[in-house]
Amino acid sequence: MLQPKRVKYRRPHGLSYEGIATKGNFIAFGTWGLQAEEGAYITDHQIEAARIVLSRYTDRAGQIWIRIYPHMAKTKKPAEVRMGSGKGNPEGWVAVVKKGKILFEIGGVADEIAKEALHQACFKLPIKCKVIKKEEK
Repeated sequence: MLQPKRVKYRRPHGLSYEGIATKGNFIAFGTWGLQAEEGAYITDHQIEAARIVLSRYTDRAGQIWIRIYPHMAKTKKPAEVRMGSGKGNPEGWVAVVKKGKILFEIGGVADEIAKEALHQACFKLPIKCKVIKKEEK
C-alpha cells in the first residue's frame, strides 16, 4: 500500500477536506480523468483498489496517473479505553481530497475503454466522482 517513507510528526492534526480544491483540479497528463464531486479522506487501500481496477480494465494498455497520495496518518484509540490520556496510535494512511480534485488520469487507450475504466474505479472510492475529458485548446 502507499505510505510515506518518513514523516516529521507521527500524529498529525486534522487537515480538512472542506472547500474546493485550488491545486490539482485540471487534467494535466492524460486525456480522461476522475474528478471528486465531494471532499473526503481516501485510504491507501481504496486508492490501491481503484488502481487495480483501472489497470485490469485497460488490459495494462496506455498509461495511468495517480494524482493523490496518502500523506496523512489517521489515528485510532484502542477499544474500551477511557476518554483522555492523549491521542491514539496511527492506524492507517489517508489522502485528503477536496471537491474538484482530479484523482486519476488515463491516456493512450480508446475513449470508451478509458471512460468505462474510470467509471468502474469510482465504485471503489467512498465519494461521488465524475469522469471528465481534457478540454481541447
